[in-house]
Amino acid sequence: MVSSSKGVARRPRRTTRPVANRNVPSAAVHGGLRDVQSPNVTSVITLLTDYGLEDGYVAACHGVIAGIAPEARVIDVCHLIPPGDVRRGAAVLAQTIPYLPPGIHIGAVDPGAGGARRAVAVEAGGRLFVGPDNGLLSWAVHASGGALAAYEISNEAHFLRPVSPTFHGRDVFAPVAGRLYGGLSPADVGPEVPVDRLVTLPEPTSLLRDGCVEGEVVSVDRYGNTQLSIAAGDLQALGVRVGDTLGVWLGRRQMSLPYRETFAAVPPGELVAFADSAGLVAIAVNSGDAAQRLGLPPGAHVRLSPTP
Repeated sequence: MVSSSKGVARRPRRTTRPVANRNVPSAAVHGGLRDVQSPNVTSVITLLTDYGLEDGYVAACHGVIAGIAPEARVIDVCHLIPPGDVRRGAAVLAQTIPYLPPGIHIGAVDPGAGGARRAVAVEAGGRLFVGPDNGLLSWAVHASGGALAAYEISNEAHFLRPVSPTFHGRDVFAPVAGRLYGGLSPADVGPEVPVDRLVTLPEPTSLLRDGCVEGEVVSVDRYGNTQLSIAAGDLQALGVRVGDTLGVWLGRRQMSLPYRETFAAVPPGELVAFADSAGLVAIAVNSGDAAQRLGLPPGAHVRLSPTP
């Protein structure tokens, strides 16, 4: 395996919210995901990686899990996270976790594999998250109600042997997840880690002030749609409704965009802003790539306001 590790006028109001907290009703965010689900039942193992689909890396992880926990149902969350893009992986996992059954959730976007970063198992909201302690799991853990306990995965008795330093997804995370599914206590994977010592990614923020809302690009999907940290509710607080026009500032550039229900509400090739399936504002091009056209990478600053 190669190195890819597979009230606005009075004063500004800053809201710092993890990207998943505004995606779904609050009951879902904090673990009451559906009436048919029990937070105490481990029903699945899920897998999110940057391994791609061109090689056998994902299949190897499935194979290890099947050899240890053949009865486990494995759900592939995503394997096309850009190589090493921990932030994109964190966003995808956090925005997907409210719709996944309780279980063991593996994240393997791990540019620090083989280095000093530790591997962890984190208990949150009746779930167990397994992966590198590099922030990848942090937004999903928060979306599940916050970490209750964490353990460093260091007990090599539960690893595949020998362990490749560049493929911990196969040799560490997959076998540990399989054994946890089978009833292994999280405390048996290694020593407890204070939850306040876990690595967390800075949370995307939005700032509502002076008749506008500022935020950043959280992520860019494979279509080039740019998801912002600005919730649709922030625009509603400014009086913006579907059908209105938005003033958009991208650095020094300024433009006006239609705010519509879906990208299909504008002709092909036209830019549009809309509330995406996570309840966050996104900028898209109908049948095109907004990130490429506008030069908007993750982290880029964006400001929105209603137009007269």
